[in-house]
Amino acid sequence: MPPDGNYRKAFSAIRSGDVNAVADQLSAHPDFVTSRLDGRTPLHVVTDWPGYFPNGPQIARLLINAGAVVDARGADGIGETPLHWAASSDDADVARVLIDAGADIDAPDGSIGTPLDNAIGYGCWNVARLLVARGGKVDKLWHAAALGMADRLVELLADPGRDRDAINQAFWHACAGGQRRTAALLLEHGADLAFTPDYGRGSVLDAAQTYGTQRNSLIEWLQQLGVRHDA
Repeated sequence: MPPDGNYRKAFSAIRSGDVNAVADQLSAHPDFVTSRLDGRTPLHVVTDWPGYFPNGPQIARLLINAGAVVDARGADGIGETPLHWAASSDDADVARVLIDAGADIDAPDGSIGTPLDNAIGYGCWNVARLLVARGGKVDKLWHAAALGMADRLVELLADPGRDRDAINQAFWHACAGGQRRTAALLLEHGADLAFTPDYGRGSVLDAAQTYGTQRNSLIEWLQQLGVRHDA
């Protein structure tokens, strides 16, 4: 059954960080924790783009303690988990709550793949490092390259099945991640300086000059508040 008006208010309270309003809703209507609005559970709302909602970690923990399914997907069984979403906004504080509650770190079928695929692909370096620290699999060249994991990169490069495109892709991500050592290692293995992946924008130099999702989110927030560069 779709959420009624009170449920819609509760979804809004999640985004505004009103912990008391969410707690009151859960107390009055325990089934709210598994309700859906436009296919999203309350836990998805905490992790929705652009992330960093006020009191996000506290509300995520409140929902989980009330019975939220930490690895919930769409009503049809597909779609991304809350951890995929937190990984795509670089909200490491909320991601940590989800992982502590048993979220599947290597859940497949996100917009790029696993939460780590999403995190690295969208330049979400804080969540990417958190996922690796908590056991996320670094099993692709571009993972190791983007995170500056030179030893792991050497191990993966030893695979005789690697191809040139994988090396080029890893080089581009190393530049996007600001990782000069892994970029240099890949260049030694024949990476193409002119390569840009189909999903990427600009040259490897453009990639190296990006801020990453968290920094971009902060900049956009400040601009929305009216802050401008000094003349």
